[in-house]
Amino acid sequence: MPKDQLQQLIALREQGRANQDQELLADVRARLLELLNEDPNDAQVNYQTAIAHDNSGLGKEAIPYYERALQLGLSGNDLERCLLGLGSTYRYWGQYEKSIATLRRGVQEFPDDRALRVFLAMALYNGQQYKESVELLITNLMESTTDEKLLYFKRGILAYTEDLDETAE
Repeated sequence: MPKDQLQQLIALREQGRANQDQELLADVRARLLELLNEDPNDAQVNYQTAIAHDNSGLGKEAIPYYERALQLGLSGNDLERCLLGLGSTYRYWGQYEKSIATLRRGVQEFPDDRALRVFLAMALYNGQQYKESVELLITNLMESTTDEKLLYFKRGILAYTEDLDETAE
């Protein structure tokens, strides 16, 4: 499959996503599915097919394509985005354990990706792991904020985050 053909479809998908153009997204999905029929073992095409379905509001249908892309050895930035997309989609469809596992993998492999951490915190919340969810959100906030008032209390906030249930007796 010519690389430029896939790049053209990616650009069209992005355009369709930005403009919420469902007709364009449907066309891109159909063309990606044609490419997938030609080579079902192409990790990139599986991944792009997943995104096209997700961008079209067809997250449940996107899941097998995300999973297949991972099985086929997707790597780099695409792996990072695939783990976020799959983890987020699992969460949306109530598959919290799969979501948490997928997003934990993403955070482990891409520790600087704050979006992965936030999506993991949401999945942890849905999985009723409230303490870890709040700890992760506060830590992420404190590591990324430029708010002077928060920064003034950073040391204390992070110390309390280590044990949110601690009280003076």
